[in-house]
Amino acid sequence: MRLEADLAARTALALEPRLGGGNVDVFLTLGSGLASVADRIESPVDIPMAALPNVAVSTVPGHTGVLRYGTLAGKQVLAQLGRIHLYEGHDAADVTRTVSVASLLGADTFLVTNAAGGLEPSWAPGDLMLVEDHLNLTGTSPLLGVLRDDAPVFLDMAGAYDAELRDLALRIAAEQGVELRRGVYAGLVGPAYETPAEVRMLRALGAQAVGMSTVLEVIAARTHGMRVLGMSSITNVHGEGVATSHREVIEVGARAAEHLAGIVLGVLEAC
Repeated sequence: MRLEADLAARTALALEPRLGGGNVDVFLTLGSGLASVADRIESPVDIPMAALPNVAVSTVPGHTGVLRYGTLAGKQVLAQLGRIHLYEGHDAADVTRTVSVASLLGADTFLVTNAAGGLEPSWAPGDLMLVEDHLNLTGTSPLLGVLRDDAPVFLDMAGAYDAELRDLALRIAAEQGVELRRGVYAGLVGPAYETPAEVRMLRALGAQAVGMSTVLEVIAARTHGMRVLGMSSITNVHGEGVATSHREVIEVGARAAEHLAGIVLGVLEAC
């Protein structure tokens, strides 16, 4: 819809002066417990999302609600420390608006991270997973009602996660001695964690990790022609009688953030 394009443009216009006239090369979204990756950004400028028009502020513990702009590995990066989720009562356009704003400010690459539940019994909390593909099980899309040339947007998602960036991430991880697992991320609405029956369903569908974010953001990024690299921090592994808590998600995510930061830096330096 034209209205959404106007909202994103107004947000970009309000954000641009906060960047000191600089451009944005890479948009980086950090999941629960992973915000410390942004500590590596040089000459950081923090912009509270609450200070920007048309941007919702996350209510989730571990999401600070800040956009941080600066230099990371020689690239001008805009990092989102606290994403918006459907389960907070927002729609798909709200969830993905910052992706559209970053694109308007020049970003052609989207590095998206998340905290996820592991579906492979052999995996362990603290593992990192390279997202090779995803299952959008949210029941919605940021493309609902969007028209281009008076027609719906039919978006090819076959290569949603950039093959060159994935190969680069695997090489960087190997050089750093970090095991980077590979798999399919299933995106659900939340905020309830998965029942044992849902875990069995997701495994049958071919997913290796499950979370409550990412998939809509990636659709939006691909709509704008952005290259996408996705990585999950496996914060818990679903098993019989194993409970899940958000506190655990944050704590394990924080421990995995150091390895994730190393891979992100290596990718940015090389791409």
